[in-house]
Amino acid sequence: MPSNRAVSTVPGARPREEPTGAYVIDPVHSAVGFSVRHGMVSNVRGRFTAFEGFLRLDALRPARSEAHVSVQTGSLVTGVRARDYHLTGPDFLDSASFPLMVFRSTAVVPLGEDRFRMTGNLRLKDVELPLHLDLEHGGTTRDADGRRRIGFEGSATLRRSDWGLDWNVLLRSGGVLLGDKVRLGLSVSALRLGPEAP
Repeated sequence: MPSNRAVSTVPGARPREEPTGAYVIDPVHSAVGFSVRHGMVSNVRGRFTAFEGFLRLDALRPARSEAHVSVQTGSLVTGVRARDYHLTGPDFLDSASFPLMVFRSTAVVPLGEDRFRMTGNLRLKDVELPLHLDLEHGGTTRDADGRRRIGFEGSATLRRSDWGLDWNVLLRSGGVLLGDKVRLGLSVSALRLGPEAP
């Protein structure tokens, strides 16, 4: 998926290695988050603390790259315990019945300058619908342990009601408590699978 450019973060070091290969997402150095309009005046932000993913990248033919990511819905945190309990309950994610939401890519389109549009299907609860991710290649390198690593930043916007997450409350002043649009944000650091992989 990323281009074949060779840029090193260490002065005098040899160019970075070609990024084609299979990778697993490193959850310790990655993040999956979201934001949604709240009370018509601000945004509530949250993140998922448990997720995993697999990437197969082809630098020469980016359209043949693919990704598979699964997120544990019960790992959602917003900083308010009561709100987390509500969001993971039956009104929203219902993590007891649907412990995972899963994204599988179906196509990748290069947009130039290390940017890509990845199309896939997001399965949330019992609904599976298309989702488009805008991605930017952050770089490739070897980390302090000598492992080959690649990074991406990504974003997407969806309507939660499309997946049946339509709970809301009318406000006395007009409008609703929660917006329908949810903005997803991804920061991915992935380790290449190979002989040196742990």
